[in-house]
Amino acid sequence: MKAIVDRAGALGQGLSAIRTQFQLPGDFPPEAEAAAQTAARQPLSDHADRTSVAFVTLDPASSTDLDQALAIDQSGGDLILRYAIADIGWFVADGGPVDLEAWHRGETLYLPDGKISLYPTVLCEGAASLLPDGDRPAIVFAVRVDANGAASLDGVERAVIRSRAKLGYATVQPADLPAGFDELSRRITAAEDARGASRVDPPQQQVSQNADGSFMLEFRPMTAAEQANASLSLAANLAMADALYKAGTGLFRVMGEPDDWAIRRLRRSAKALGVDWPKAMSLEERQKTLDPNDIKEAAFMLAIRRSGSHASYAPLQAGERPWHSAMRATYVHGTAPLRRLADRYVTEATLAVVNGQPVPDVVTAAFQRLGDIMNKADSKAGQVDSAVLELAEAVALAPCVGKTFDGTVTDIDQRGARIQIRDPAVVTRVAANGTGVGESIRLRLDEADPSRRLTRFSVL
Repeated sequence: MKAIVDRAGALGQGLSAIRTQFQLPGDFPPEAEAAAQTAARQPLSDHADRTSVAFVTLDPASSTDLDQALAIDQSGGDLILRYAIADIGWFVADGGPVDLEAWHRGETLYLPDGKISLYPTVLCEGAASLLPDGDRPAIVFAVRVDANGAASLDGVERAVIRSRAKLGYATVQPADLPAGFDELSRRITAAEDARGASRVDPPQQQVSQNADGSFMLEFRPMTAAEQANASLSLAANLAMADALYKAGTGLFRVMGEPDDWAIRRLRRSAKALGVDWPKAMSLEERQKTLDPNDIKEAAFMLAIRRSGSHASYAPLQAGERPWHSAMRATYVHGTAPLRRLADRYVTEATLAVVNGQPVPDVVTAAFQRLGDIMNKADSKAGQVDSAVLELAEAVALAPCVGKTFDGTVTDIDQRGARIQIRDPAVVTRVAANGTGVGESIRLRLDEADPSRRLTRFSVL
């Protein structure tokens, strides 16, 4: 994709306006920065020495807030994933200025011109990040994965680790990864298939900043390495969820089932898009073979993503088993504590229950509050993402008013027909007026106003 033409600097101005509109945090308060600086210098104690284990990290190449490091061992027919999770809790005093600011922020927000971190940089990109430049504290999970892909916890401990390499999704080679990485991912994916899970990874519409300071608007499918790495995180989260549920505590990620109406609508969408979906095949079976690089199948993947209810956070309720319909399992978020507030408490609780210790009172109390905090943070992050994309689309299209574009109808609802344009990577809506899902359509751009984050098309 070509870089966005933004000679007037409208994108930068618009991003500043978004930060103001959504009251996004700026710099950390001085007292939080000072506390973080002090915490970053404190010596490590109460951590086992696991620096001899050859951990590596696998993330986007530009990332410096590294939550997870991995190593893999063989145990008979099982594989042991040693999953080191950044021990941010070691640096954050409950009720202190860093903690209070984290509760205010909820999660890290990513904007094209820089992220708004959950924790001060000296921690999340320094002392707590699992970078390969020295010893780091971690909570290390020993996740046993059997031949069928079932995951369970063999143990959890606080440990000092030393990452051997910072690997990037786009550049990693098979020889860089621990032996057993592909087999471990294959087993976990097979277990997903067996239980009918539907982990859908459609291409992401995103705005990124280039090295020269310009911006790019694009659709980005997940790489094979990224998908495989996500399966390892999934296995660890499922194992944590099982341990916490059995102990009668935790904060869970929950999602309702798509209803019959949603399934019927997806059948119509597949037919209109020209995506073959045999009547005897379930949605779970069909979506596993969808290709995100095929525009029609990618459009169907997005339709699937929108068909179910939104995932949310909820504390354990007596007599209820938390359920995530897409995972077909009880599920938590615990593997990204540098970026999500809830994960710090999930990892602390799992450390306690696996070692036969009571869950700290502060963690139990946090679970009752975190559902609302995280759901609000998720909602704001979604609104900010949408605003950024609307801005980028308006900036990218501003020089093109009056020009025509080819698009595909990917959905029709009460707001009209949803159109995906391939180049530039724009999603827009027009009045349905008898158009059908999957129909190719030609549009004229009538207006593009970055100041209002507005684009308006008409059908030719």
